[in-house]
Amino acid sequence: MEHPDDWWEVEALYDLAFAPGREALSSYRLRNDVPPVPDICLVARDRLGILGGAIRYWPVHVGDADALLLGPVAVHPTRQGEGLGGLLIEASLDLVTDWERVLLVGDAPYYGRFGFRKLEDVRMPPPTNPERVLGRALTPGAWDGVTGNVTRWSKPTLA
Repeated sequence: MEHPDDWWEVEALYDLAFAPGREALSSYRLRNDVPPVPDICLVARDRLGILGGAIRYWPVHVGDADALLLGPVAVHPTRQGEGLGGLLIEASLDLVTDWERVLLVGDAPYYGRFGFRKLEDVRMPPPTNPERVLGRALTPGAWDGVTGNVTRWSKPTLA
């Protein structure tokens, strides 16, 4: 699991892995002033303790339903191609117990192998490409009838 002491090192990894200005993306507006879900945010370190990858989840609303927003997930450039990103996705999803659905913004060919599919009637804040809004039901039928805008979490903190 990610610990509070990991925060800035993980942030540095995200800065390295993603383009400058990553915090201007629509998904970051959903995360502002909302803490991540601590029990499923993970870091991967090698035997020397060097950070190789990280994944975080955030609570959001989709219409009248609650969901987890997966991301970011990042792997250090020196560790890419080793399957670490997939390992983080699978391991973190295995830890989810109190949520029925997960969404993300990403490439369907990559995330499809983890059970994510395009969400037809779920809208991320602009300028998100609707083709990249993907979801996975953690319980059967969890996305059935869930439609609407993805909005910031407004319930008491999860930490």
